[in-house]
Amino acid sequence: MACPLLSFVVFVAVVALQLAALCKAALVANPGPLTGGTAKQQQQQQDDDLPAWHISYSPASLQLHMNTVQTLGLRIEGITASDLANDPTIQLRSGRDHVATLPGGGLVPVVEIKQSGVFDGAFNVSGVFLGSTTLFVEVRGWQNNRTVSLPEELPITVIREERVIDKVFTASVAVLVSILYINFGAALDLPTLKAIMVRPIGPVIGFLAQFLFMPLLSYGLGHLLFPDSYELQLGLFFTGVSPAGGASNIWTVVLGGNLNLSLAMTTISTLAAFGMMPLWIFTLGRNIFDKGNLGVPYRNIATFAIGLVVPLGIGLLIQRFRPRIARVLVRILKPMAAILILFIVIFAVVTNLYLFELFSWQIIVAGLGLPWIGYIFGYLASKGARLPTADSLAISVETGIQNTGIAIFLLRFSLPQPEADLTTVVPVSAAIMTPFPLMALYLILKLRERCALREHGPLIPKDVSQQQVLANDETT
Repeated sequence: MACPLLSFVVFVAVVALQLAALCKAALVANPGPLTGGTAKQQQQQQDDDLPAWHISYSPASLQLHMNTVQTLGLRIEGITASDLANDPTIQLRSGRDHVATLPGGGLVPVVEIKQSGVFDGAFNVSGVFLGSTTLFVEVRGWQNNRTVSLPEELPITVIREERVIDKVFTASVAVLVSILYINFGAALDLPTLKAIMVRPIGPVIGFLAQFLFMPLLSYGLGHLLFPDSYELQLGLFFTGVSPAGGASNIWTVVLGGNLNLSLAMTTISTLAAFGMMPLWIFTLGRNIFDKGNLGVPYRNIATFAIGLVVPLGIGLLIQRFRPRIARVLVRILKPMAAILILFIVIFAVVTNLYLFELFSWQIIVAGLGLPWIGYIFGYLASKGARLPTADSLAISVETGIQNTGIAIFLLRFSLPQPEADLTTVVPVSAAIMTPFPLMALYLILKLRERCALREHGPLIPKDVSQQQVLANDETT
């Protein structure tokens, strides 16, 4: 009863947030007649007071990589002697210095203009960081000693050059995860898996949590945290509608959850994503996606599904025909899973250091809130269905961990640069924040286990002399 009620409450809250966002957008887009008319008159008056110069840029738009410099041509015509009577300062400026700057300062030599009434020169533009900005001409000391900006602007985009380390990271993670799934296949208990599918309470709860609760949660959080940025809303919503991540199986093993249930839910989630992702894209998320050119990466999801099933099949074959090798693989499964988690977290942080400059408190809260609330909801929902703790743990982990790789791919597929890189900060934040509560739980379980061992001693005495000591303690 609690699960449908909670989902309904979340849905109502999301609808209320959406209505508030739509009302806000309507108010911004349609100001009152008095306010709108006054602003229009003020703008017209400002335009009349601007210099009647003709400004042209060469090229008409500029795209450059981070930490590179390109040359830009600037031509100003129509300058009269009266325009320069007060010796104004004319400068080419960047709207956002943290995106692009002019190393030389961008000052226009007024002395040259006085001779011909025309300026024709070149400036160096340096790309600082990912983003979009504009260059414009600013005149200080204009009529009545005012500072004015001329309306002609040059759009600039700064993008990131693809690096070798990005390809190395992707390839190494793919190889290691494939090897790990071979181990999962060798450890998979087929009779238990069949029993799970005969009575699929756990997979059904996991499916509803993954494809009902998480999309609603990501949609609501996106509108609450990023009301004025549809790009970041897309980043969070793409993360929420993505299927479960492969790391959920790894964490289930590390924390002692039901691996068979986790593997079954991951497989179901990955295959169901073919239909559920488009369903959310063309229903609740339509008002977000209309602003971008969207396409669902069916090939990417299919590749992920095959990449999950094939190593599992290899592991099952090893279990069937080489049981001795399978026992060795099962023995090294947990330490290898822990090493892989550390590798992914550390390497992901190193390869995406530039994104930390974009982190704000809203992005951090989004990265924390989506997986952490997912953990809590998945555990409470499964406990409400009276499932064992191992099953509840598997469902909790499966709900909270999203396949951020698919989310990042979706963003890069649907948005141009540099927006494609900028929006990935949300799934990257979620990927970084996701393991922290799981690491904390793992440390707590290990401490409890060690404390219990110190208090009660080993469950099985190592030798006969130890058994004799225990017997003497009991008689006394």
